[in-house]
Amino acid sequence: MFQMKRQLSASVLALASAVMLGGFTAQADHRHDDRDDRGDRRPRKVFVIAMENHNWTQPSTTVSPQQIFMSPQAPFINSLVNGTSGISGQVAYATHYINAGVGVHPSEPNYIWAEAGTNLGVFNDDQPYHVDCTPDTVQTTDQHLSAFLTKARRTWRSYQEDTDVDLTTNVPLPRASWTVPLFNLSGQFTAGGLNAYNYATQYNYAAKHNPMVYFTDTNGGCNTTTTNPLRTQYAPLQQLALDLQSDSVADYNWITPNQYNDQHTGLTNGYGGPVGAVNKGDRADVAQGDNFLARAVPLIMASRAYKEHGVIVLWWDESEDGDTPDFTLPFMIISKDAHENVHGLPFASATELSHSSTLRTMQEMFNVDPAAGFPWLGGAATANDLSDLFKPGGIR
Repeated sequence: MFQMKRQLSASVLALASAVMLGGFTAQADHRHDDRDDRGDRRPRKVFVIAMENHNWTQPSTTVSPQQIFMSPQAPFINSLVNGTSGISGQVAYATHYINAGVGVHPSEPNYIWAEAGTNLGVFNDDQPYHVDCTPDTVQTTDQHLSAFLTKARRTWRSYQEDTDVDLTTNVPLPRASWTVPLFNLSGQFTAGGLNAYNYATQYNYAAKHNPMVYFTDTNGGCNTTTTNPLRTQYAPLQQLALDLQSDSVADYNWITPNQYNDQHTGLTNGYGGPVGAVNKGDRADVAQGDNFLARAVPLIMASRAYKEHGVIVLWWDESEDGDTPDFTLPFMIISKDAHENVHGLPFASATELSHSSTLRTMQEMFNVDPAAGFPWLGGAATANDLSDLFKPGGIR
């Protein structure tokens, strides 16, 4: 067990004060929004939380990595769909969310797909630029979601854990010191720095999990200094609790935990957490990610941004060990406008969905679709949207 005697960082304190960790606490909110009077339930704020490298269901012959559905290492995620979370009325999920396309692997192509509806020919996990700033997988097209949002005067921000923090204490740097995180970063905090979610000292940011940095019009070029004009579009995830408290989040918020909290990589010494015995390997991967979501989801739900028609999207990047329809991805939405429960349980959609579906829905929600003069992005043109998961009027 970790000894909780070290001084908690500012980000940990903000997280703890914002919400009771690991549980849901409902509070009355008496703010009034005149859009409710007009019956307009379209989302005001969207929070996409990106997770990694696990299937929801898979053939019984696939044993590693383990699937998330019914995994004992994922009690929180499973509570969202089995009706035991206490927020069943705000959850709907997909049972047939499939890989973006056959062969669309590893991670990075799927994050690019989340922006552009295509992997743009990328089939690796390279950083956007080489260390000498010559282009690697960076793209020059402006045909992608965050660029459309900017043109439509909608705001977006990419929250990436472990970027722009003091690497001794894990405290977010002042906003004036933020940069665009173009390159990977990993190591260990010193001087008492602890992760706010898993209480370990390790940090691990991967550019491949940050979709906006792969486009020149949203990364500001190969400039990792404070002179990059787009640097405030990128914030350390450690800043999220503070932004939620001050009601200063963007309209579209992309949230990527570090590689220990997104189910990608196990901590060096394993992970115990709320599930008891120390887990290592894939068991640790799953448990760490579940633990992160058990804390991050209530944090967002406690905010004004969520309460006033916000939507949380839990998104996994790619199927593992197969692209056939029997390898499905976890995918769920949390919203006051989620599809009504069926027989007391969260609605389970059997409609075929994919990252193109999520992208199409974002275009519809934020009015950056053909109805507003914007083209569909890549596969969004022919994909089913996510309307099955919402009440009527929950998207448009």
